[in-house]
Amino acid sequence: MDELIDTMNTGQLKNIIKTILIKHDLSNEHAKISTDALINAELVGAYGHGLARLKMYCDRIKKKVINPKPKIKIKKISNSISHIDADDSIGFVAADIAIKTAIKNAQKTGIGLVAVKNSGHYGLSGYYAEQAVKKKLVTMIYTNAPPAVAPHGSLKSLFGTNPICFGTPTGSKIPFILDTSISMINRGKIRVAARDNKKIPEGVALDKYGKPTTDAKKALLGVQLPIAGFRGSGLAWMVDILSGVLTGGNHSGRVKDPFDDFSGPQNIGHLFITFKTNLFVKDYNNRIKENIKRIKKLPKIKGVKEIVYPGQNKYKRLKMNSKNNIKISNSIKKDLEFLKN
Repeated sequence: MDELIDTMNTGQLKNIIKTILIKHDLSNEHAKISTDALINAELVGAYGHGLARLKMYCDRIKKKVINPKPKIKIKKISNSISHIDADDSIGFVAADIAIKTAIKNAQKTGIGLVAVKNSGHYGLSGYYAEQAVKKKLVTMIYTNAPPAVAPHGSLKSLFGTNPICFGTPTGSKIPFILDTSISMINRGKIRVAARDNKKIPEGVALDKYGKPTTDAKKALLGVQLPIAGFRGSGLAWMVDILSGVLTGGNHSGRVKDPFDDFSGPQNIGHLFITFKTNLFVKDYNNRIKENIKRIKKLPKIKGVKEIVYPGQNKYKRLKMNSKNNIKISNSIKKDLEFLKN
């Protein structure tokens, strides 16, 4: 089992990661963008999207399937709509440009719609949603991913865990951020469990023979189960269409696994939608406050102290973890030492 053997303060760790990424030919700006996203994942407790993926990104740069010096093109379709060709950049950079473009478009016209093609894995969708919400915008974000989930009725995985993300201002300092994959468990968590020789929960995956398994390594070779049966499968399909078919990105099972498939770039597609809260009503802040307040006042089942909205627990983890050093596991420490040298 992979034990936690060390801690490191955030600033020190950021410097190490940034130095590693610059060593792998990312520009200073792109290394900073990527470092900030990776550290944020650690601070909110999304470890499967944090330092556990750093070596993978570096490996893909070495294998020339991530372009460290991309010539990213932004095609303006209208004042509201933009189409970005990320030129196989690391996903963090493509997504950072995309959400900033979507925000700018929405601030000008009321709504921003940005599609991205030729990108890669960009970490947490919620990280980008928070940027829009801070600008007092509502946002919806979609991205597809490598095959992990079988379409309903199929034994073969084809859809990714294809997260669905929604964010809105709440009139308070804690934003409403729903960022959820359509699978019962995040694939990053299964990878971390496999690396650390830990079991995964029952009912989240099948092995390659279609039998239920709690063995993380067998799950990676098998099929992850979607939330809510055929409904989850349908949502995965929807995201595949919105972020793959619509954008010009790969779709229908063609997104390459970033850890195992170095035969070419992933060509992941993303779709970013942002819009102002006052498009239809002038008192959105009061209405969203009333919405949250009424739901929080509902009678609670035994053992529940508070009805929380999506984003509250993540905010608490971020606030708590930001005060402490980041924990470094044995395997992560080995990755950092290897990548530094």
